[in-house]
Amino acid sequence: MASNSSTDFGGSTFNPENVNLTEADPRDVICALAASGNDYNGQLGARISALFVILIVSSCATFFPVIAKRIPRLHIPLYVYLFARYFGAGVIVATAFIHLLDPAYGEIGPETCVGMTGGWADYAWCPAIVLASVVVIFLLDFGAERYVEVKYGVSSEADIQEAVTGYNGAIENTQLSEEQRQRGESIASMRREHQERRKSSAYEKRFLEDFQDDEIDPDVRKNSFRQQIAAFLILEFGVIFHSVVIGLNLGVVGDEFSTLYPVLVFHQSFEGLGIGARMSAIPFRPGSWLPWILCTAYGLTTPIAIAIGLGVRTTYNPNSFTANVVSGVLDAMSAGILIYTGLVELLARDFLFNPMRTKDNKRLTFMVVCVLLGAGLMSLLGKWA
Repeated sequence: MASNSSTDFGGSTFNPENVNLTEADPRDVICALAASGNDYNGQLGARISALFVILIVSSCATFFPVIAKRIPRLHIPLYVYLFARYFGAGVIVATAFIHLLDPAYGEIGPETCVGMTGGWADYAWCPAIVLASVVVIFLLDFGAERYVEVKYGVSSEADIQEAVTGYNGAIENTQLSEEQRQRGESIASMRREHQERRKSSAYEKRFLEDFQDDEIDPDVRKNSFRQQIAAFLILEFGVIFHSVVIGLNLGVVGDEFSTLYPVLVFHQSFEGLGIGARMSAIPFRPGSWLPWILCTAYGLTTPIAIAIGLGVRTTYNPNSFTANVVSGVLDAMSAGILIYTGLVELLARDFLFNPMRTKDNKRLTFMVVCVLLGAGLMSLLGKWA
């Protein structure tokens, strides 16, 4: 940077070659350090190969859970499908905190050039954007579910009443024999037994239907699809934003490229597995092309972004003020989306509030371990990318 040059971070004049640390504005020092151009150092052939490798590997990981469920004649073992589904859930949660929230603070947080400039310095914008994103996603999710309940007559009121009070209206129609009455069995005990049988059979039916979608009642499938698709589209929207930034940076990164390349192959594959696993749980109608289109959209996003990054490799500056603002805001928004989706849509609904959750401790332990493994490995990748 030339002497007496003006930075693009607020118009102040700052000479990085002659700094008086007792008088210099810390913001100017931080902004000058952040203003370096991209570190592109050649290796064009390797970068082009990254485009195709990430396209193939991440697409395969994304398609696998969907194929496992929608093409049962492949005879994919249930535990392989469960691994993909719950490993992917852990990946989504780790992505939110390690790969989105932390970078957002590094781009627009209080100790950054952006966070020390103008209005960005007046408020904690990074957590505020995350909070706003979580609230908006909650309202959209709740609104979509309520819309389906009202428009299509789907109601969970009986289930809530049952969960809170233990009262099941259907049990009133059960004819209790005189012999049972004479034995002094309590009605409450019989209700619990009835519930256990119902939940157990429903659970087994559900996991059979993971591979036999055609047996699901069309109205049930249609209503469930309407309730889940909006939340999924929001999840993919957040992940795609993140993938665009990753692709652009891979196209212009310098000496870190040799490390970043293999790490991002795993990174995008794990994220793809999370996307595919979440999509596999949505009851698309038989023959629908939508899941294949959505899988393809994710698989293409990062390679296209890498190609764009290579196209502007001599001019794009990922450390500029504008790039940090755009990337930081998008990362914060995506973090909010994935935090809500990972904790509420995936973990809470599958493990805490699912009336058909398995009672098989072996299978349940396997599912939890898969979640922890996905979160742990994705968190580890945060050391490099």
